[in-house]
Amino acid sequence: MEIFRGMKIHEKYIKRCIEIAKNGLGTTAPNPMVGCVIVHNNKIIAEGFTSIYGGSHAEVNAIKAVKDSSLLSNATLYVTLEPCSHFGKTPPCSDLIIKHNIKHVVIGCLDSNPLVAGRGIAKLKAAGCEVITGVLEKDCREHHKRFFTFHEKKRPYIILKWAETADGFIAPKQKSEMKPVWITNAYSRQLVHKWRAEEQAILVGSKTVQEDNPSLTVRDWYGNNPIRIVLNPKDGLLPSFQVFNSEAKTIVIGSQKNETLQPSENLILEVINWESQHNLAKQICNVLWKHQITSVIIEGGAQTLQTFINENLWDEARIFISEVEFNSGVKAPILKASESKTTQNISNDTLRIYKND
Repeated sequence: MEIFRGMKIHEKYIKRCIEIAKNGLGTTAPNPMVGCVIVHNNKIIAEGFTSIYGGSHAEVNAIKAVKDSSLLSNATLYVTLEPCSHFGKTPPCSDLIIKHNIKHVVIGCLDSNPLVAGRGIAKLKAAGCEVITGVLEKDCREHHKRFFTFHEKKRPYIILKWAETADGFIAPKQKSEMKPVWITNAYSRQLVHKWRAEEQAILVGSKTVQEDNPSLTVRDWYGNNPIRIVLNPKDGLLPSFQVFNSEAKTIVIGSQKNETLQPSENLILEVINWESQHNLAKQICNVLWKHQITSVIIEGGAQTLQTFINENLWDEARIFISEVEFNSGVKAPILKASESKTTQNISNDTLRIYKND
């Protein structure tokens, strides 16, 4: 029988769970991207991670991957997040663990989803399973930050992103064409497309749409296009803009039902109170919560970004600083002080990443 040894060996396998769980980044939402490892006689006999939303959970995939199921009764199952105990798109994972007589389960962190929240562990223990929790809990909570933010703060995990010139501008005052003016290099722009593929949604204001006519899709990286969120306080958007093409779903948050935009399978119209200036970001978050959006990357413009900063509704800020200078233009947002900052160079650009402490 697999004997429960010291915490170091448990940490080793939970680290592996986190590693493989990242394979689900950008595909599992609103489900968490869980990783699972099954160990027998100090040897990994199977691994699994959460499938694309609607598919099997990590525990199911790992158990299916075991070639000799007779080993399961003497094995230990490691998982980043508490196994689910309710019927959703799939049956409860805790039931499957019990069915296969897996007697030892090591869990990184508990699930704060009210549908689970300790029930999975209780069910396992009631069936005679020995359960250890809280192994690399901080690391697992960081890995599941989108999921926990959604369930505990009732809003998506919010990433602010912008590029600014060396002299602090994010756009020129005037433009001759309806397209972006690039501040960063091609490598930085490719990285942004990778980020888009990792998050469930992308959000911009109507001014960005009117001036740049972006598609807000993943073009320079392989992955899913995020749901497009467009703020439209003055209802000045036309169906001809690229954000309304068929490449991704779009949610428009306006002040009234726009007669020029007709709802469809790919276009959803929502309304908030734009007169209430003190809680605009909160209202927007409520709309995203309603649509089960667990993470969003906000790409502009300056006023939109500043609104979320002023209401302190952000979790990360990813800011590119280029060598380009505009001398005048639209000033970059002002980020409130944050002690947590990392810096890296991407060719001639500098990327600063802040965490909202």
